[in-house]
Amino acid sequence: MSRRYFGTDGIRGRANKFPMTGEVAMKVGMAAGMSFQRGSHRHRVVLGKDTRLSGYMIENAMVSGFCAAGMDVFLLGPIPTPAVAMLARSLRADIGVMISASHNPYHDNGIKLFGPDGYKLSDEIETRIEALIDGEIDIKLADAEGLGRAKRIDGVHDRYIEFAKRTLPRSMSLAGLRIVVDCANGAGYKVAPLALWELGAEVITINNEPDGFNINRECGSTHPEALQKKVHEVRADVGIALDGDADRMVIVDEHGEIVDGDQIMAMIAEAWLQNGRLAGGGVVATVMSNLGLERFLTSIGLQLHRTQVGDRYVVEHMRAHGLNVGGEQSGHIVLSDFSTTGDGLVSALQVLACVKRAGKPVSEVAKKFEPVPQLLKNVRFAGGKPLESAPVKAAIEDARSRLGDKGRLVIRPSGTEPLIRVMAEADDPALVEAVVNEIIGVIGEAKTAA
Repeated sequence: MSRRYFGTDGIRGRANKFPMTGEVAMKVGMAAGMSFQRGSHRHRVVLGKDTRLSGYMIENAMVSGFCAAGMDVFLLGPIPTPAVAMLARSLRADIGVMISASHNPYHDNGIKLFGPDGYKLSDEIETRIEALIDGEIDIKLADAEGLGRAKRIDGVHDRYIEFAKRTLPRSMSLAGLRIVVDCANGAGYKVAPLALWELGAEVITINNEPDGFNINRECGSTHPEALQKKVHEVRADVGIALDGDADRMVIVDEHGEIVDGDQIMAMIAEAWLQNGRLAGGGVVATVMSNLGLERFLTSIGLQLHRTQVGDRYVVEHMRAHGLNVGGEQSGHIVLSDFSTTGDGLVSALQVLACVKRAGKPVSEVAKKFEPVPQLLKNVRFAGGKPLESAPVKAAIEDARSRLGDKGRLVIRPSGTEPLIRVMAEADDPALVEAVVNEIIGVIGEAKTAA
């Protein structure tokens, strides 16, 4: 069943346009607040945001909605998504909310919801919230004496920093490492540099002056060029690039080469396997992860479990099958021993721990496998269903046949943008490029015809 508001990662869209309007945000607060009323105690919600200008509008609208539903609101201010999930549990909240569009530009925004256990909501609960948003919501609101209050909570950054540091052994120091951290002018701009410094590293920080408009602008995990340049410039040992809400990251080695999420999962899985920490005999990743990761894990006796795209689906599979390492190629890494969602800072600390234990450069520690040639291209569409046209279906079937069992083809609509993503991988790069370009061309023709 198609949904009107929720996509693969909460609600997302252009700020002040449906569905990211103040009116919808207020109704989401009302509906989510009513969905998590449990007993007669004073109900509470923790509410964080990233650094987008539109965060003020969405935040205040949601506060109004939650208070109208009878929930007290604890305002956290700009803070990473994983900190909201952690604080939802720490502060015994009934629900956690993060206002962010993650890696998208400033003009987009979004709403991510967490349950009292710190996990993102299931499709079933999101569908129930949608029904309330579009229903007669006013008749279920709190009476005048039952309205909620709102207040800002101090010290939340310190709580999260301490939590992140505790994911490393007390004896672990980052002294001797020169680290460049790119904060993407986003939610991690205060906590990430400070946590690394407190652990003993020499920290050079870039893109940590948010102005409401510069979040993710030519910086962060989706645009690591500035980080690569800075690592070269200051001769750093490693670079860390977060995204706008700091729930994902990429690593840059001492040569300025990017280490993506697949290599990071491989490195952490191998390290945890060796010290007896790895659970479930494998790793959970999405259909977008490189075939090279799968081959590497097989070579060390581990299994790769694949899910649909979205860290929420990775987490659901991890919980259902007892695995504690998972993530996405894009840099969402989920380490369920520590966190209930992707955490860019905690994941980076695990990488740095591997580097310190090995006593070798990042380029040697983090290169676990040779990636299979992979190509991803996007096609923008304004409407219709081009993937259902006969020519597109025929082109996809032909591509699968040509790739055979030595390659993979993944075609999917984006859950957050009006894009169709076409990805192919195989040992023959020329075949990969030909397959992707042909499908892109056919989809373009189908889109034009529609």
